[in-house]
Amino acid sequence: MTTQAEKNESALLIFGCPEVPVQAAIGLYLAGRLAEDGYDVVTAGNPSVLALLRVSDQKKHYIGKTVDLDRCIGEVAEKKRDAALCVVFAHNDAGLSYAASMRYLLPEARLVVVVFGRNAEELAAQVEFPCEKVVEKAVHNPVKLKKGIDEVFGWRA
Repeated sequence: MTTQAEKNESALLIFGCPEVPVQAAIGLYLAGRLAEDGYDVVTAGNPSVLALLRVSDQKKHYIGKTVDLDRCIGEVAEKKRDAALCVVFAHNDAGLSYAASMRYLLPEARLVVVVFGRNAEELAAQVEFPCEKVVEKAVHNPVKLKKGIDEVFGWRA
């Protein structure tokens, strides 16, 4: 579905609370694949999720640049940061709020919302803004979620 990124095209990955274990693994996978496709990947999250990602990828092979989530949203709102692609990870209402904010703040960006966790279907049904969705009840095992992400981005295993 998606072609390789134009040179220096930015991808913004928005991570919510790291409560669901699958988020870090699938986030590292997605960041790596986007970088391979030519995106300049920026990872935004709260201090806990950024710490988990940094420890898991200490040499920054996958996550690229990192920024505090509140700072990132402020920079996007002030037009100091932009992205051609924004992927928001959501396993609760707060994640959906971040996704809705990104849709409003980056109206021209491709927005993909990755909805996961025990209540993924119910949560995904609450999305009332234009975006692409990957929805999977994944909590611990990232395999089905990876498959959905691969389909949305046109990657083949």
